Amino acid sequence: MEALRASSVQSLYIPNALHKTHLITKPNFINFQSSSILIPTSWSFSSRSFKVFTTSSSYTIISTENTDPKLLENETPDEKFDWYSSSWCPVIPVCDLDKRVPHGKKVLGLDIVVWWDKNDSSWKVFDDACPHRLAPLSDGRIDKWGRLQCAYHGWCFNGSGDCKLIPQAAPDGPPVNTFKKACVAIYPSTVQHDILWFWPNTDPKYKDIIQKKKPPYLPELDDPSSAKLMGMKVDREGGKPLEMSVTKLDVNGFIGKADWGGSKFIAPFIYQNSINPVVGQRNESESTAGIKKERKIMSVGPVNWQKACFVPTKADAFVVGFRRWLRKYSGGQINWGGKFSEILPPTPPREQLMDRYWSHVVNCRSCNSAYKSLNAVEVILQIISIVSIGIVAATKQSVMSAAARTMVVLMAVVCFATSRWLAHFIYKNFHYHDYNHASR
Repeated sequence: MEALRASSVQSLYIPNALHKTHLITKPNFINFQSSSILIPTSWSFSSRSFKVFTTSSSYTIISTENTDPKLLENETPDEKFDWYSSSWCPVIPVCDLDKRVPHGKKVLGLDIVVWWDKNDSSWKVFDDACPHRLAPLSDGRIDKWGRLQCAYHGWCFNGSGDCKLIPQAAPDGPPVNTFKKACVAIYPSTVQHDILWFWPNTDPKYKDIIQKKKPPYLPELDDPSSAKLMGMKVDREGGKPLEMSVTKLDVNGFIGKADWGGSKFIAPFIYQNSINPVVGQRNESESTAGIKKERKIMSVGPVNWQKACFVPTKADAFVVGFRRWLRKYSGGQINWGGKFSEILPPTPPREQLMDRYWSHVVNCRSCNSAYKSLNAVEVILQIISIVSIGIVAATKQSVMSAAARTMVVLMAVVCFATSRWLAHFIYKNFHYHDYNHASR
């Protein structure tokens, strides 16, 4: 046993005086759309025992003995979480979807295509593979009859996944388009909180799963008066001990409480914070530290994470709680359905790792619209600059006074300089912006 005084907190800034007027709830959707991101970067695996602390002492006692952990209050015995038949998966906000085209996505290693069925006035989620030669249906189009058409050989499918047209089939031959093998696998889907969800299993027994189980309901997402935090400024030197504990843990997630509010993990995609509002600066930061950290954890094995990590304070209670859930109910890692190995891919260059355009802008309608608009303004400024110089060069001195020439040239210089500044602004905000913690 070791007694350690918690003197520094790296994850939250909590002022001495909390303003307890109301709670701010911040739900986060955990993204498992990439095989290279094994876990959220701010969490750690857990294989050893830990204790839940409820005292207000400034000292933290933690057990480092490798013994069988005791069950928490309300903690259920071991049972396995089924990643593909236990929960609805969030895909994307519907505001970022274009009804005119199909959208290819990857969730939990599953390649899916999202498209708008105008005949049923609903979003559909299919397996992103045409049954003909497995071409991605997301590369296809929606025809004038509202069917999803494969770009390879023109096979067409309705909202139920049935093949309605095979152009190569003889009209007087057998109706091969009605064969079961000509159908596309369809995932149950629904929209809640203006977010598209799908059930990651095409087994027919889950066809009406929405009647038995609905996606998690978060009333704060339907309440426009609820404040949503985007981030908090980190005060690394001014940290203080925090009272945090996990009060319930089962196969469906865990519930945690803290002196600043509480947290709720709804397995496996939603992590919700309820915190007391604070006065102070906030900022969002990006970092490659999380990716590097995961490689070090993987080098010792995900279930042996405490050989590499030391989490002696109560401030790590929710981190340990999630790792405990992941080890206890999912074998310490995400179930990718056998599609990916446990080996992390090579680390891409920093510019690619922190790229904003392909990871966000192309998928966000508002950001994509702003990106196109700013690029158009940049081009217009350059055209104005070139045309202005051309006018000065082509106009005789007797036609345009020296003062007018000077004003036109000055306008051309200003427009060109503004276009260069705008180009830098676009690149920094929509493509790549490096982040150096040492300067923050």
